[in-house]
Amino acid sequence: MTYLEKAQDLYGMINSGQLMDAFEKYYHQDCVMVEATGDRREGKDTNRQYEENFLSSVKEFHGAGVGSIAANEGDKTTTVESWMDVTFQDGNRVKLGQVAVQKWDGDHIVNERFYYNPGN
Repeated sequence: MTYLEKAQDLYGMINSGQLMDAFEKYYHQDCVMVEATGDRREGKDTNRQYEENFLSSVKEFHGAGVGSIAANEGDKTTTVESWMDVTFQDGNRVKLGQVAVQKWDGDHIVNERFYYNPGN
């Protein structure tokens, strides 16, 4: 499976409501995730908790999708532009958009950096 195909499968799973299954399948035990704010989370356990907290903050999903996915197979890097439309537990409905740059080691993401407007 190419890195492009892995990223497509990852986001196919996420957008069909299988975020945690996708996380378990595609993220390395020592993964590092870096937010647009520079906040850094290290390790799969820490990042799993972050994702679970995000999911519990969502009251309803209205949709999600991918604008584009690109891969540099030689550098083991994928880039994904994605969005989701959610209502949070507090009733605030938001359409979130981001670009994620993912560094892979074999079948797993070892580093992921997110780019988005942290004010939104």
